Amino acid sequence: MPRRSVSSVLPRLPRILIALALAGSIGLHWTLLQAVAWAGMIVTYSQEAPLGEAVVKTFDGQHPCKLCEQIAKGQQSEKKSDSKSELKKLEFRYASFAFLFRASSSFREVRPGDQTAELLTHTPPAPPPRGLLA
Repeated sequence: MPRRSVSSVLPRLPRILIALALAGSIGLHWTLLQAVAWAGMIVTYSQEAPLGEAVVKTFDGQHPCKLCEQIAKGQQSEKKSDSKSELKKLEFRYASFAFLFRASSSFREVRPGDQTAELLTHTPPAPPPRGLLA
């Protein structure tokens, strides 16, 4: 398999960073960590019991590992901070104001100008000038 050079990855870097930022904003990092925790739990429990029993023990919710507990705490703290910031964003202060309309003290009457167009007295250049993109 050929290795990719840095110059081939560099143009894709902004897209990769945007994708990672979006994934983080919707909480996919917690899902990834949880999948890693489950995989570790299955491996650990399968050393003590058959694979089927290890899978059941992993997903029954009665035997969480330390990583699962930390993930749950992180998700709860993230939700609490989100709700606090949303409340702050929705606080508006009422400021009363009134519209005041005043007539201008002086004005000028504008009369329509001559509506006839001047005729071209010369022909356009030949050949026509080239545009920037031509």
